[in-house]
Amino acid sequence: MRTTLDIPENLITEAMELSRISTKTGVIIAALESLIRKSKLSDLKKFKGTVNLDMDTLRNRKNW
Repeated sequence: MRTTLDIPENLITEAMELSRISTKTGVIIAALESLIRKSKLSDLKKFKGTVNLDMDTLRNRKNW
């Protein structure tokens, strides 16, 4: 999808240097993927301590 964006050149340049991604499109895609991944991880953290996993039972299951 083609989209016109007004992004400060210094932000794109710095992101490209830090990530070693050579294209503007690549660095924007990487940034969006990172934002989505962080958001999903944050949502998962809400469940911390609410799931009880008995590791011994899981290890002894024979139908894996």
